[in-house]
Amino acid sequence: MKTITFLTALLVSATTFAQNYDEALVPAYTLPDPLVLLNGQPVSDAKTWETTRRPEILRLFENNVYGVMPKDMDSIHFETLRQNASAMNGRAILKETCITVYRNGQSVAIGLTLFVPKNASKPAPVFLLINNRPKSNTDPDRNTKSPFWPAEMAINSGYAIAAFQVSDLAPDDKTKFTEGALRLYPDHLRMGNGMKAIGAWAWGASRVMDFFEKEPLVDAKKVALVGHSRGGKTSLWAAAQDQRFAIAISNCSGNTGAALARRQFGERIRIINTRFPHWFNDNYKQFNDRENDLPVDQHMLIALIAPRPVYATNATKDLWADPTGTFLALKNAEKVYALFMRKSALPASPPPVNQAIKRSVIGYHNREGEHDMTEPDWQHFIQFTNYHFKQK
Repeated sequence: MKTITFLTALLVSATTFAQNYDEALVPAYTLPDPLVLLNGQPVSDAKTWETTRRPEILRLFENNVYGVMPKDMDSIHFETLRQNASAMNGRAILKETCITVYRNGQSVAIGLTLFVPKNASKPAPVFLLINNRPKSNTDPDRNTKSPFWPAEMAINSGYAIAAFQVSDLAPDDKTKFTEGALRLYPDHLRMGNGMKAIGAWAWGASRVMDFFEKEPLVDAKKVALVGHSRGGKTSLWAAAQDQRFAIAISNCSGNTGAALARRQFGERIRIINTRFPHWFNDNYKQFNDRENDLPVDQHMLIALIAPRPVYATNATKDLWADPTGTFLALKNAEKVYALFMRKSALPASPPPVNQAIKRSVIGYHNREGEHDMTEPDWQHFIQFTNYHFKQK
């Protein structure tokens, strides 16, 4: 009897965590309409969206997925740790800064690496990476040059480029994630809708934006926020709740990022909540195996960024992140952008592999290859950003 029980448990576990990679097995689903208020009334203009519907959707994501974002702090301090006016063989200025936030006798320090084009005639637009990989990928000394963060490419294109480590805000560990920003907001650990690691990383991106607003070398009105995978989930959430970010770029972000949950393709809510219980708020676990009961889906997260440009990506060998579901989320956000007279140039169906849609308020590409962020991805990010920052 005990053997049968054990085998049954294994079978249930295997079934629960099985991933679907067959489009024919995607269940029928109905997406919640971003342009219908909770009281059932339609939204037909940008003013109603901004004053009523957008706050409704933002609260739904806060309460059911990412957690509420704390607004209060006692103070914030910026300290230059190192500055090199001849970085990259004289082509760039390197500035390393410590951003320290204080609240209730606690503090958290965020290290920021920033390169700015040398002799720029005006403050530079900037790419900000939420770095969920080792710090060697953003080496300030450039002894290591990673395609994950091609700083030279950005500088040569006229952009500043910056990065901070997610571990400064919340170590990506289910037991240690409380050792960063959550020391300032310990009440969130007891709240069903309290922020956890991804909320803390997004909160940290906003603190970097606080610094940019004081930094004369960069144009704080032209900040493109970039994230890969779990960082890509964070970039969308950070841009949704902080409208100071001019552009959001989400690379291979998948479930609870840019891909629709209701398709139940690749990674699902139960899997992500089980493997990474520290990422999202506690309320989100109520939707394990209940995607259709969620009051939101990821097209609504993308819609929260409107009318600002957003760019999402996939890779052909990364079905876990659901390329089709990502494209459909972008398509289903288009009608919110239309309220602002921002017309998307996305085709009716996913574009061919390696064909990037860049001259559009909503951009997309599906690159051939693995789950990664590469120099070809960055080339598209720069061209997309050029289109929006440099057009007359």
